[in-house]
Amino acid sequence: MADRPELSVVVPAFNEEENIGPMAERLTAVLSGVGDGFEILFVDDGSTDATWDRIAALSRRDQRIRGLRFSRNFGHQAALTAGVAAARGEAVVIIDADLQDPPEVIPEMVARWREGAEVVYAQRERREGETWFKKATARWFYRTLRALTSVDIPVDTGDFRLMGPRAVAAFRALPEHNRFNRGLVSWIGFPQTAVRYHRQARAAGETKYPLRKMVRLAVDGLVGFSSVPLRLATVLGLAAAALAAAVVAAAVGLRAAGNGWAGQAAVVAAILFLGGVQLVTIGILGEYTGRILDEVRGRPLYIVRETTEEPGEPD
Repeated sequence: MADRPELSVVVPAFNEEENIGPMAERLTAVLSGVGDGFEILFVDDGSTDATWDRIAALSRRDQRIRGLRFSRNFGHQAALTAGVAAARGEAVVIIDADLQDPPEVIPEMVARWREGAEVVYAQRERREGETWFKKATARWFYRTLRALTSVDIPVDTGDFRLMGPRAVAAFRALPEHNRFNRGLVSWIGFPQTAVRYHRQARAAGETKYPLRKMVRLAVDGLVGFSSVPLRLATVLGLAAAALAAAVVAAAVGLRAAGNGWAGQAAVVAAILFLGGVQLVTIGILGEYTGRILDEVRGRPLYIVRETTEEPGEPD
């Protein structure tokens, strides 16, 4: 396109009405001194507050600001994917709307890209405004995931990153539904480098990643990039069989010695253990099977209700 900007900044947002204006203001100030043109693309992930109204108002005042709105809440990873698909820029930056990731890091990311890196990811040196539990579990998760997968997924790194044109094209070609996008960006390869930064406390509003969603994202990352859980199910099965054989032998020995009650307790313990192992194994298989079902259904990852260029009917 003749009017193609050099840089697109994709901002997924869900119920972030208080942060849309400050985010747009800071991004505009930062990007005005970087590169040959830019656009800011907000993706409203089915918000129930005034998030879309704020995006639409900003777009009317500044043509460099665009927005697209989902028909419902499809999730952060879907919103991120939609933004990258709709971005017009040569390079694409992904940043959340809560201002925990400072836009002022973007110029350094652009500089690394111009030096030859195709992907520049922001790596956290410090996390402010978060509980010790979230910090500890995040640290444990990233290191466990890296140890269990063959993909070099950098630790202490979220979705805040820049992707060059080759990485964007490769990312757009990935069709899977249960997405762990930071893992997918690592999987596509190309030269990748890090910039270090301090993550800030949320500017306003509440986190959109409670424990339930964090666990779901962790499962998506582990199942999507590792077959270790399947091998673990096999190991558990073999261990359970060996233990069951040992317990049965012990029960027979106790029975022969005249201690019937102890033998019965051993058999009950063996049955409960085997039942637990079977349920765990079924659960692991179910996670993988469920993902196969999602891919076979072929449903779209998201549905766009309207954009700032093509507004929908008023509510």
